[in-house]
Amino acid sequence: MRLGVASWSFILCALFVFLVVQDSGARKIAKTSGRDAQLKQVLNGLKQLATDGHLLSHIMQAEGFDLELGNSHVKGDDHEHKKKKRKHDKIHDDDDEEEKDERDQHKKIKGKHIHVHRSHHMDHHHMDPELNVFFIPSDLKVGKSMPIYFAKKNLSTSPKFLTREEADQIPFSVKQLPSLLKFFSFTKHSPQAKAVKYTLKQCEFEPLDGETKFCATSLESLLDFARYLFGSNAKFKVSATTHLSNSTVLLQNYTILQVKEISVPKVIGCHPLPYPYAVFYCHSQLSDTSLFEVLLQGQNGGRVQAPAICHMDTSKWDPGHVSFGVLKVKPGTSPVCHFFPSDNLVLVPLQATL
Repeated sequence: MRLGVASWSFILCALFVFLVVQDSGARKIAKTSGRDAQLKQVLNGLKQLATDGHLLSHIMQAEGFDLELGNSHVKGDDHEHKKKKRKHDKIHDDDDEEEKDERDQHKKIKGKHIHVHRSHHMDHHHMDPELNVFFIPSDLKVGKSMPIYFAKKNLSTSPKFLTREEADQIPFSVKQLPSLLKFFSFTKHSPQAKAVKYTLKQCEFEPLDGETKFCATSLESLLDFARYLFGSNAKFKVSATTHLSNSTVLLQNYTILQVKEISVPKVIGCHPLPYPYAVFYCHSQLSDTSLFEVLLQGQNGGRVQAPAICHMDTSKWDPGHVSFGVLKVKPGTSPVCHFFPSDNLVLVPLQATL
């Protein structure tokens, strides 16, 4: 069903602040003289994902191993035949290891709404500062102070949304990976190729129990997914972590100034994945969760408005989930809450009560 002009205006206005740095019209990725300039921007964007602590560096770490070939018996004395056999075996061993690693990565995101690195040191003196986004419900009260990491993303260097027409013309499937790498001019084992493969795999995994998921490759498809979950005529609000000051200190002590609970039957979280153009992993989970809008004042001048979510039942989460180490709790013994990174989107229907 088509949305009326007023509804479309409202939705697009809600998204304007987050997408203001997007191009007024997404540039077409095609084999033209302008593609080299765009691919340079793509490379910078994917590099930024790595240096900002996003998934790409984790992929590189996980897949950056050197397999040792075991001794295998090869019939015949032909040296070239042995060399080819070793090379063939190594390729398949590498592929098997990569597939195993991808399955392990998928398991690690169960129960997560944000993607973070696993840390061997979970005390606050040694852990990754980016992990300072987790807390428990009792922390969420006015006057409470705690260290929080709010990254600032330069959205002007991030991959841009394509239009639906442009996105639909480009294959989006692991089966098409060789063609895609050639199209984007990425070599097979480059970090960019691994990021592309990772994103395609994540988007093709079966949804978790109670999860409805969709990978949006255009703004239009993201809005369609929201209408599918909330209802074709539903109006909805788009929230994102917003920096209200120019503080450059990413990790600082924040004091909670205001907390608003948002009562909604469904929440959609959309998380960016590394790809040459904007791809958001959007999902909604049927689980016991509570959503909040929080205003915080930082000790070093930071002032942030941020959505936060609390997962009330963690009994089925992976015991190795990084949040348990940060909060020093065990699965099922405590709810786990977290703030959303600034490049994530939270969509809620406007029937929500504050």
